[in-house]
Amino acid sequence: MHTNLLAHIEFPSDLRKLNATQLPQLAQELRDFIIDIVSVKEGHLGASLGVVELTIALHYVFNTPKDLLVWDVGHQAYGHKILTGRKSVFHTNRQFNGISGFPKRSESEFDTFGVGHSSTSISAALGMAIASQLKGENKHHIAVIGDASIASGMAFEGLNHAGVTDADLLVILNDNAIGIDPSVGALKNYLTAVKEGKNPKVNNMIKSLNFDYSGPIDGHDIFGIISELERLKKVKGPKFLHVITTKGKGLKKAEEDQVKYHAPGKFDKITGEIHLKEEKHLPPKFQDVFGLTLVELAQQNEKIIGITPAMPTGSSLKFMMEAFPDRAFDVGIAEQHAVTLSAGMATQGMVVFCNIYSTFLQRAYDQIIHDVALQNLPVIFCLDRSGLVGEDGATHHGVFDLAYLRCIPNMIIYSPRNEIELRNMLYTAQLGLSHPIAIRYPRGRGEIINWCQTFQKIDIGKASLLTKGKKVAILSNGFIGRNITIALTQLENAELFSQYDFPFVKPLDETLLHIIFKEYSSIITIEEGTILGGFGSAIAEFKSKNNYIIPLKILGIPDQFIEQGTIDELQRFSEINVKSLISILSTY
Repeated sequence: MHTNLLAHIEFPSDLRKLNATQLPQLAQELRDFIIDIVSVKEGHLGASLGVVELTIALHYVFNTPKDLLVWDVGHQAYGHKILTGRKSVFHTNRQFNGISGFPKRSESEFDTFGVGHSSTSISAALGMAIASQLKGENKHHIAVIGDASIASGMAFEGLNHAGVTDADLLVILNDNAIGIDPSVGALKNYLTAVKEGKNPKVNNMIKSLNFDYSGPIDGHDIFGIISELERLKKVKGPKFLHVITTKGKGLKKAEEDQVKYHAPGKFDKITGEIHLKEEKHLPPKFQDVFGLTLVELAQQNEKIIGITPAMPTGSSLKFMMEAFPDRAFDVGIAEQHAVTLSAGMATQGMVVFCNIYSTFLQRAYDQIIHDVALQNLPVIFCLDRSGLVGEDGATHHGVFDLAYLRCIPNMIIYSPRNEIELRNMLYTAQLGLSHPIAIRYPRGRGEIINWCQTFQKIDIGKASLLTKGKKVAILSNGFIGRNITIALTQLENAELFSQYDFPFVKPLDETLLHIIFKEYSSIITIEEGTILGGFGSAIAEFKSKNNYIIPLKILGIPDQFIEQGTIDELQRFSEINVKSLISILSTY
């Protein structure tokens, strides 16, 4: 009977004591360990299973953490975390007060760079390599990047610079033809041709950028990888290793359905069968309200276009891609391109729905300002995953959009209170707006089962009274207003409070605000966004401009990066959950 090797490994220094012949057994144990825990605790599965051999080989050959290893995005770094001192706490992965689902500098010296958004690894590792040169340090710098991530503009910028340096940089392309959804684009087609031997070496685009290119090699042949890494350690200057892997390797169902098993939820660790949640008679996910409504509108309006940067499944743009493949585009991990592509189409009279997760739109800020808002082009931004998103943590919460969009001239900003309002705003936007609009909505399910109702046009910039009270006005923006509505049903002094729905952060309903500031003795605002610069700040600016002196309390996300946890836990931490709101309102 074999000794359990993983049980005796806490750090890579332990790993390096093994004989290379023992490493295939370790790879199996590491795979089993990941499957055991992720099957129960949930998380990103397929990506980490695909790089088990590569992870072991990197820590076996290189002297980490002295040699600096950067993982791109970090979906694939579970094996890395387990081998670098976090095996005993790996069961807390992605949980409140647990370890992060992504590499994080404050968590471990082996996590050399914090990641969560893609395509940063080459630039970061090159920066480290140049710094090492300047300090006279002799160390290696490795960036591991996927074929979907390397298609992003920033990765090319890093390659372009690295190719004119003599930095000790090794870029490893983990090529499995899939990111979260299948990879797309001309670069993906090129890499496929290289893998299949259909592209002559003389045409190699990586070599032409002045990299020492080797591969493609089998990413599951641990001896082959070790041999090639040992060779590359001795090669000077920028190097590029093309490694072919299978996402979900070692779990048959994860290999067969790589999209579903990217982050499958709970599953049977033996069979791989996903434990299905009872989803009948539940309200819809906001993303599905977007996706299905867009198909309905596109059937009536032939000018409608859908665009997403690499998230057709996550955003539910897949429905339009299936129904109207010529009018819906996955442009790959390229948020800047997605925004300016949308702007270009808008100049030609197309009605463009650019669907981007709130956290990813941050990457295209210049394009929003210059290419869309400055030219006042009526692009319709649909910001999925706005607000707190849960276990993905600080890199993925969509809590900055209200603040970073509100300061941009010409921008309309709208947060629907529920699914019907989202549906109606999508309808209203495609009728024709004179400005760009950002429609922000949360991750997960709404609350209305019968949401697919007759379209109603929404008046831009109008707020409304939901509940009438005597003393305090609560102004809520978007779906978080539901917590106020629930809190008021459980409050002993509920008759004191009015609740107003302010879906438009820009333009504000100033006519109604004047009435509110004159009628009530105190005002509270609530938003699922940062309290600095967001909806509450807009109300504070209105109050100051008009010399109102009544008290104003702003509730929302505090001025700090919020870590991982369930949405309920994070709302409680931010004091915007129902129980916290009852406690706050009871003091009035």
